[in-house]
Amino acid sequence: MRNGCSVIATECWEMPKDSYDYTELQRQIHDDLRIQHPDWIQPNGDCPSCDSYELRFAELLARTQRSNAVRMVNSHSR
Repeated sequence: MRNGCSVIATECWEMPKDSYDYTELQRQIHDDLRIQHPDWIQPNGDCPSCDSYELRFAELLARTQRSNAVRMVNSHSR
């Protein structure tokens, strides 16, 4: 990433100036997936692909939080 622009992406996007809390980030991902992929949404409004992405995000975030907690404990015990 250079100057707030994704090097790989074809469009430039700015990093948000305010940090998101988990709930805001989850809502943003939820909304953006549905905007970017309307073809994933079933006639009844369900979106299994979106749900899968959201679940994976939650799993990765939980794993990262556990990993950071272990690192903090280890750094304090030295």
